[in-house]
Amino acid sequence: MAENGAQREADVSLSQKLAFLAQALPGAQRIETHTAYVFVAADRVLKLKKPICFDYLDYRSLEAREHVCREEIRLNRQLAGEMYLGLVPLVCDEAGKMALGMTGRVIDWLVEMRRLPTERLLDACLRSGQSPAPAEISAVANRLIAFYRDRQADRPNPGLYLRHLRCESAVNIRNLTEMRAYLRGGYDGTTLSAGAALIDRHAAEIRARDRTRLVVEGHGDLRPEHVCLTTPPTIFDRLEFSVEMRMIDVFDEVNYLGLECALLGARWIGAQLLAAITAAGFSPPSSGLLRAYGVFRCLTRARLTIDHLRDPVPRTPEKWPLQARSYLTRAAELLAAGANG
Repeated sequence: MAENGAQREADVSLSQKLAFLAQALPGAQRIETHTAYVFVAADRVLKLKKPICFDYLDYRSLEAREHVCREEIRLNRQLAGEMYLGLVPLVCDEAGKMALGMTGRVIDWLVEMRRLPTERLLDACLRSGQSPAPAEISAVANRLIAFYRDRQADRPNPGLYLRHLRCESAVNIRNLTEMRAYLRGGYDGTTLSAGAALIDRHAAEIRARDRTRLVVEGHGDLRPEHVCLTTPPTIFDRLEFSVEMRMIDVFDEVNYLGLECALLGARWIGAQLLAAITAAGFSPPSSGLLRAYGVFRCLTRARLTIDHLRDPVPRTPEKWPLQARSYLTRAAELLAAGANG
């Protein structure tokens, strides 16, 4: 039966699905991400997962895409609330006519969301030179603080966070070394090995923070483009496909958001966020561990960006080496600051 279902699904190609959605959503902007196609209409957003397979996810089956869509909705409702409206089936009748949200043979699933004001996204504000007010960043901090306190009630997979940091550090070294030709002057093997060594040096502190519930199942990819300065703020696009990536020290996650804001010219945001969660009673890590977290995130982002060039047909291939080099430069700066301090 599963084989027949897979065959029926294969009768409708991805290009046919995309063509139908473009017709069903006239005027919608289509955005392609690494794992999905996003259709941005006047008042709502629909996301179709790509039938792809990477080391860390496999969306090739209809069942897998349904599961991950349901997980995206469940996880993001904990942080973004009513933005995530629900799951919409893409169906096809016997004549091959497709429809959204109707009865029929399901050939795919889409996540439906309310559309946010694009100009209020944190990255858009920073890129346009319209710096957010400190009160708006305080509201973001308060939203995160409440979220982290809720997550502290559970402590799944103790020890997973440190294992993930070590595993990802090894992948960073391997992949960035393999892609060094694209990085040109940005590649420095010493920076990569020093970043991994920092995690090992602070392993005991990381374990202690895990035991005291400072490691939680967080957002997993907290960047400025996932924060909208609505009232109250909306924090969305929480990682749905990997609990390993969601397990994180609250200071690691907030510091990561601060680093991304700093790369957009607003270093003060990270300092305000870290001060806010400290004032809320979350015990901060040592300065050395916070630096280790920052180096790790920079190296990981460098690896993830340059790995776009491994795709069969990379999107905007010219931009990934530049982005990767900027992250590598910031990692080297953090290491140098630690050595000098």
